Amino acid sequence: MAKLKITLVRSLIGRPEAQRRTVRALGLTRMNQTVKKEDVPQIRGMVDKVKHLVKVEEA
Repeated sequence: MAKLKITLVRSLIGRPEAQRRTVRALGLTRMNQTVKKEDVPQIRGMVDKVKHLVKVEEA
């Protein structure tokens, strides 16, 4: 199955709590941190909610 490389590129300071929780659920805790996740609809939906804070690449 395909993988996604997700990197947090914008700060969570001043963001709504729902966006903070979504980023945390993706496994991101600090700026420029990268995680690899399976390309499944659940992860795609989470990424879509915070697309303005993260950078996504196919891995």
